[in-house]
Amino acid sequence: MRAKIQRSMVFIFSVTLLISYMILTMVVYNQTLSILETDMKQEAQYIGRAINTSGGSYLQQMADVDEGARVTWVAEDGAVLYDSQSNGDKLENHKSRPEIQSAMTKGFGTDIRMSGTLGRKMYYYALRLDDKTVLRIAKTMDGLMRTGLRVLPVMGILAVSMLVLAWLMSKWQTARLIRPINELDIEHPLDNGIYEELSPLLQAINRQNMEKDAVANMRKEFSANVSHELKTPLTSISGYAEIMKDGLVKPEDIPNFSERIYKETKRLITLVEDIIKLSKLDEASVDFEKEDVDLYALCREIVSRLAPQANAKKVHITLTGEPVVYRGVRQILDEMIYNICENAIKYNVIEGKVSVWVGNTLQGPKISVADNGIGIPKEQQERIFERFYRVDKSHSKETGGTGLGLSIVKHGALLHGAKVIVDSEEGRGTRMDILYLKHI
Repeated sequence: MRAKIQRSMVFIFSVTLLISYMILTMVVYNQTLSILETDMKQEAQYIGRAINTSGGSYLQQMADVDEGARVTWVAEDGAVLYDSQSNGDKLENHKSRPEIQSAMTKGFGTDIRMSGTLGRKMYYYALRLDDKTVLRIAKTMDGLMRTGLRVLPVMGILAVSMLVLAWLMSKWQTARLIRPINELDIEHPLDNGIYEELSPLLQAINRQNMEKDAVANMRKEFSANVSHELKTPLTSISGYAEIMKDGLVKPEDIPNFSERIYKETKRLITLVEDIIKLSKLDEASVDFEKEDVDLYALCREIVSRLAPQANAKKVHITLTGEPVVYRGVRQILDEMIYNICENAIKYNVIEGKVSVWVGNTLQGPKISVADNGIGIPKEQQERIFERFYRVDKSHSKETGGTGLGLSIVKHGALLHGAKVIVDSEEGRGTRMDILYLKHI
């Protein structure tokens, strides 16, 4: 970054210097040309008055006076009467020359072009005399070029000096600009009172720091919860097995103890499976093989799988709606809908009802699961998607909940660009809608 800023500053200065030199050259050229034009005009007027007074003999007398200027006297018909550097009789008719034509019409004329006679670039000034002949004075443009060449070495030395100075100043200025950035306090980005242009970056860093802290805290809490949740069933299994190993269980109680060990083992397996699912979603390691899924058919399968659980609790579950095809990861869609429907059964009342609706809306495909169960208090509805969070911890233990089901729903929704909407009232039931806003 430092080198890039230095190169940019030196480049900008170099371009500025080049443009300045071009402008200065043009100014010097135009000023020199203006001076040359003024001098030639005065000279032509002096010679013209002399010719008007003394005639053509004056030109013969001043032939060797100014070797730098070429004097040509042209008749009204364009014939060359006199030329200071050539024999006028051998020169072609000059009536077609631009400066001659202009002088005959307006009284004077100028032109800049290559001379066919001398082979050099010349500046011409023509003046009409009293007898309607034309006096023309021509001077070479070499003087202007020499002036430019004389200025060039000076400008070159000046340019090199200025470039060295620009490099040194850019190095100093770059170090001055970069220093506050190098001294940024990344841990507390909003405490850095430097460039206003860096505010969006610092705010983004601050958000990232907050997110990292939140993730770190979440991981700590998750690890602690996992340890606790795993320890509880393992302790039960170990205790029951130890009592049976020591022969402290009556033969008629062994089936009861075995059933308890089985239930705790099943709960442990379910917990580990949920933890693995959630970890895969966190790390985006799910096999994202998309396919067209009929959400209505999928819900029918889930309702069928949950039917024994619903019957055991005497909960009536129904499915209505229409076929809706959505392109997504079938396994994740299944787990999302299954967890919401299972919660609607688990946290319902005896002889309660669960209704599942599938259909298209203006916003996209939608699945709605409603029950008339225990409901969720308003103050806890924002936390139900947290890992291991339980509204009714004692009831969750009885139903065998791991506290990870709705976390899986949340991450599955993020994966599919979906939105989960919760509408619940304590003691009256809950409705959860999954609205698929876009296809993955």
